[in-house]
Amino acid sequence: MKKDIDKEVEICDCCEVHENLLQIVNETIPEENELYDLAELFKVFGDSTRIRILFVLFEAEVCVCDLAKALNMTQSAISHQLRILKQNKLVKSRRDGKSIFYSLADEHVWTIIDQGREHIEED
Repeated sequence: MKKDIDKEVEICDCCEVHENLLQIVNETIPEENELYDLAELFKVFGDSTRIRILFVLFEAEVCVCDLAKALNMTQSAISHQLRILKQNKLVKSRRDGKSIFYSLADEHVWTIIDQGREHIEED
């Protein structure tokens, strides 16, 4: 459910810099390369196909064949998305005979999605 948001952004009526607050920000903000890496990670979550794959993996460790069937997609399309998820350390894989099974890399992945869902469901 989307909220009605004011179309205008409010700004200050004067120009007053709060040096004490800026000092705190400058001391605590991460380095630029860390901010870049974080932004890149969140881009991975910007694709609904990858989110769908993660939701399947929340429930079970599955192979590409299972994912393709569950999501009504080709194995090639699934493999492409899994490669991106794996490169970003969101999923891991293991071989069992001729099959490769995928699962979440760790519980942080579930936490990120859960927090996002909680945020969009707020009133």
